[in-house]
Amino acid sequence: MIELIMQNVGLLTLLFLVTLGYTVGTLVEKRHYRSLMKREQALLTLPAVTIKHDQSVDEIRGSMMVSGSAVISIDYFKRFLARLRNIFGGRVKSYETLVDRSRREAILRMKASAPGAAIIVNMRLETAAIGNSANQKRMIGSVETLAYGTAIWLRTSPTSEAPLKI
Repeated sequence: MIELIMQNVGLLTLLFLVTLGYTVGTLVEKRHYRSLMKREQALLTLPAVTIKHDQSVDEIRGSMMVSGSAVISIDYFKRFLARLRNIFGGRVKSYETLVDRSRREAILRMKASAPGAAIIVNMRLETAAIGNSANQKRMIGSVETLAYGTAIWLRTSPTSEAPLKI
């Protein structure tokens, strides 16, 4: 029996890592999604739009560029599934959730950097694959998303917070 285990130690290690990656990765991802939904509800009143704001200049109390960045890493199980998808083709759903979480986290961090703002206009998102594995093996190791825009504070805004002077 021990001899059989020793002969298949590589396969057992792979199965262990895949199982561990799946379990831990799923738990971490679910916890992150719960956190995202809770924080999105708290910041729901601050719109972040990609259009120019048609507000009278007299009503604007201040404006400032705001940004938020997030780097989300892929777990071992998702990397394993992505390699299988590369062989057989099709949608790589494991990477879709990675990009979704990164995008939502960056937007939340951008909104959090603009306390009291009435709106964030001209919001843009930039996404990049980073990490050693992204550069050497043509695989995604982590995804960075940068969200940025112009926060606008209005004179008629119910909050009294003003933008920072930079």
